[in-house]
Amino acid sequence: MELGNQIKKYRKERSLSQDALAEKVYVSRQTISNWENDKSYPDINSLMLLCDTFEISLDQLVKGDVETMKQRMNMSDDERKEFNRLGNIFGFLLLLIGVTPIPLVHFLSYVGMGIWIVILLAGIYAAAQVEKRKARYDIQSYKEIVAFVEGTTLDEIEKAKEEGKRIYQKILLAVGTGVLALAVSLFFIWLLGV
Repeated sequence: MELGNQIKKYRKERSLSQDALAEKVYVSRQTISNWENDKSYPDINSLMLLCDTFEISLDQLVKGDVETMKQRMNMSDDERKEFNRLGNIFGFLLLLIGVTPIPLVHFLSYVGMGIWIVILLAGIYAAAQVEKRKARYDIQSYKEIVAFVEGTTLDEIEKAKEEGKRIYQKILLAVGTGVLALAVSLFFIWLLGV
């Protein structure tokens, strides 16, 4: 984001220290430092006080951020269609992965297992492509996806909370996948009578 650089630029143009600017906008010096280093984002009242202090319009102050957000939010129609298409393919393959192993192994034995492995690999590839696009637009969690669709972003605290949850979600996903794989393996062993 550009806002931190803009605040620093206008502060230096006015020959203000971080302490002096903090007094003018009724925040701490640490808050000014956080804004300038893009660790946090000023609320609307602080933005207006910054504009008054720098004698500039809000548009001038946040222009770079607005452009960055527009670029980030402007997923072309082709990219949106591609994202949706990949999501649908992944959903279909995930359904096949869950439904087809027993019939394939039962009716086609080892050939059926080979077909299922091909479906599994295709599902893994589709999942990787979906994840790559989610990372490109920084939409990892449900809240982030909703914010993305609404044309907004999460504030710093919400973003940190969502990022904190990802570690636990990944661990839970890995454990759940392992349990599911074990259950499927035991079922195949029971089915084949090994």
